[in-house]
Amino acid sequence: MATPTTRLLRLLSLLQSRRDWPGRVLAERLDITPRTVRRDVERLREMGYTIRAVKGPDGGYRLEAGAELPPLLFDDAQAIALAVALRALAASGVDVAEASAQALTTVRQVLPARLRHRVDALGVTVAPAAATVAPDALLAVTAAVHASEVLRFRYGHDDGAPTPPRRAEPHHVALVSGRWYLVAWDLDREDWRVFRLDRLTPMMATGRRFTRRDLPGDDVEAFLAARFRGADSGTAWPCTGAATVALALREVAPFVGDGHAADAGAGLTRVTLGSWSWAGLAALLLRFDAALTDVEPAPLREAFARLGRTASAAAGAV
Repeated sequence: MATPTTRLLRLLSLLQSRRDWPGRVLAERLDITPRTVRRDVERLREMGYTIRAVKGPDGGYRLEAGAELPPLLFDDAQAIALAVALRALAASGVDVAEASAQALTTVRQVLPARLRHRVDALGVTVAPAAATVAPDALLAVTAAVHASEVLRFRYGHDDGAPTPPRRAEPHHVALVSGRWYLVAWDLDREDWRVFRLDRLTPMMATGRRFTRRDLPGDDVEAFLAARFRGADSGTAWPCTGAATVALALREVAPFVGDGHAADAGAGLTRVTLGSWSWAGLAALLLRFDAALTDVEPAPLREAFARLGRTASAAAGAV
């Protein structure tokens, strides 16, 4: 049988895991009587936890956020998850590395020895994100998204050149491959745009609300995937073509990415690839540094001809 202290901790863990708990369900989970549940709830209230009685057919309890922060309780899985999350923040792109390290130290100090040893064993190396975003900028943009408030900002590129203010209706903030992006309706260009948050500097809040528009496809992940491929919608590349490469399949297959490679016999491989442009697709095929035949379609062959002329001119200029 669990000790009163263990039972109290289990009760607190349950109350933290979801919004409302019927008293009968808590009693069943803890294998105690409803009367004991009421008594344990009172003990938690005395410790500083704000627990409100919920009216209803079964009655119940809700753990509220109080004015003061009482001791938090994490079970083993939650403690490990928190430690992993804090260590992985370096790859999130938000400039909170120092704060996350301090938070991890604070959490570690209050963990029991058995969990502290497990957390210390998480000696992983996390590669930093491609670009970092200031926490204040992230909070300002996400607040505008949440409030459906028109966002004013300056958007600069890597050269740091000043840019005029922009206005947009912010709809989604997404983290993709270590970079933070804002998906928004650009009010000046009257079209959907994707902005990198590390290049975006929010200006004073406008207070102007807007009615949310329907994102094309109603799927932010699919929308971003299409834009990153140079398309307005869908997951296919705007330009797709094929060629027979004078290399064996085993030499080609590891480098086709999301394309397709098939054995064409006689040491040849038929490769199908996609890209954001025909010139880009031709460059992808040229990287195999092997003879190419049966190139399709015609726009891809024309791109090879243009690249050939550019390459010849570059070679003559050496």
